[in-house]
Amino acid sequence: MTASNLRPNMENWQERVDLAAAFRWTVRLNMHEAVANHFSLAINDEGTKFLMNPNQMHFSRVKASNLIVLDANDSSSMEGPDAPDLTAWGLHGGLHRHCKHARCAMHVHSPYATALASLADSNLPPVDQNACMFFNRYVIDNSYGGLAFEAEGERCAGLFDDPKKKVMIMGNHGILVIGNTIAETFNRMFYFERACQTYLLALQTGQPLRILDAAVAEKTAQELEAYPEQDARHLAELKSILDEEGSSYAS
Repeated sequence: MTASNLRPNMENWQERVDLAAAFRWTVRLNMHEAVANHFSLAINDEGTKFLMNPNQMHFSRVKASNLIVLDANDSSSMEGPDAPDLTAWGLHGGLHRHCKHARCAMHVHSPYATALASLADSNLPPVDQNACMFFNRYVIDNSYGGLAFEAEGERCAGLFDDPKKKVMIMGNHGILVIGNTIAETFNRMFYFERACQTYLLALQTGQPLRILDAAVAEKTAQELEAYPEQDARHLAELKSILDEEGSSYAS
């Protein structure tokens, strides 16, 4: 029996396993940052009650069983054991309080996406197929106001007013990616980082960019959105690798 087949007496166990796997693989991709950054997943219909990583636990140590439960409408959640740091509460609490369509949220300071967020022009042009996935599907925050305490988190949540746009390029900060499921959100975060990597490497050549026509970019984005099961299969394969390695993520 693999680790992910075990079923402890905890609610939302499969979601916990999937989220823990996402944490572990984010480390493999070198998209983590020390004991900072945070992922969350809504577990009630209103979207206000959510799972999150414990306070400043390294992503490589996160397990399904040590994810904590918070309520965006109940500040006493911050009084519990391993309650997240104030920036995690500010950013994710505000998001789950105001954006019902943000079922899952992943915030990282990944190298290439953060480099893009550091440019005066933080747009990601459709220079390759991966970049097309995000054509007209991201928002740029040009008003960084310091650490994402509660007021800053509320401001950021307000920028996700268009459900079509599921990536926030947080100017001078990093990225915040949302989705309906863990697999969808992780897949989107992975491909956004890869698209940023390609774009920044292309810029370094100093050669003219081959930017796709807007109609082609939009067509490709729609085709990728309709592509069957890639996000679910992506996460399933990662869990299989972790299981084969004897990882403790699903414990």
